[in-house]
Amino acid sequence: MTQENIPGAAPSLARLVQELNRLPGIGPKSAQRLAYYIIRLPDEDAYALADAVTSVKQSIVFCEECQNLTDASPCPVCADPRRDRTTICVVEDPLDVLAMERTRTYRGLYHVLHGVISPMNGVGPDQLKIKELFNRLERPELAEMVVATNPTLEGEATAMYIRRHQGREGLRVTHLARGLPVGGSLEYTDETTLTRAFQGRQEI
Repeated sequence: MTQENIPGAAPSLARLVQELNRLPGIGPKSAQRLAYYIIRLPDEDAYALADAVTSVKQSIVFCEECQNLTDASPCPVCADPRRDRTTICVVEDPLDVLAMERTRTYRGLYHVLHGVISPMNGVGPDQLKIKELFNRLERPELAEMVVATNPTLEGEATAMYIRRHQGREGLRVTHLARGLPVGGSLEYTDETTLTRAFQGRQEI
């Protein structure tokens, strides 16, 4: 969207709409609605929003341990002495850490790759935080690595690359279970998911 797409709009407003339109999931109409919403905000709320954006850009860094986004390194998870340091869970993105933490079942450490291997998009292992992961795997206290990439072609390829190249003898490498979603129907389940669900069947 350019300023020419907003007839009659003030240049500053058109610029705000244009920047909002660049955000993922925000189309032209949503960008316009957000822009007018921001204009109607009380001054203190609008300035607080602008300050939050500026602050996060200035303050957020990569955790020196897990590569997650944090205000201070090491991040709260890596700095917590109560976490199980014999297990590391490898995820694609910082949002995946939040999802895992919401379950309240995993108490180990994490490693964030910041993407997946995708030759079609020009993303190789060197563009991800895989080297940092392999360095962490050298620690003798580590007993298990859980590869929790998403069940996509790219996610599976990344998991396979990590497993093949991790180079640590005796390290247990596991993957999150694949199977039927709760509330799903066999009729609408793809063959790969159904096969894995069958192979991973358990006694009841």
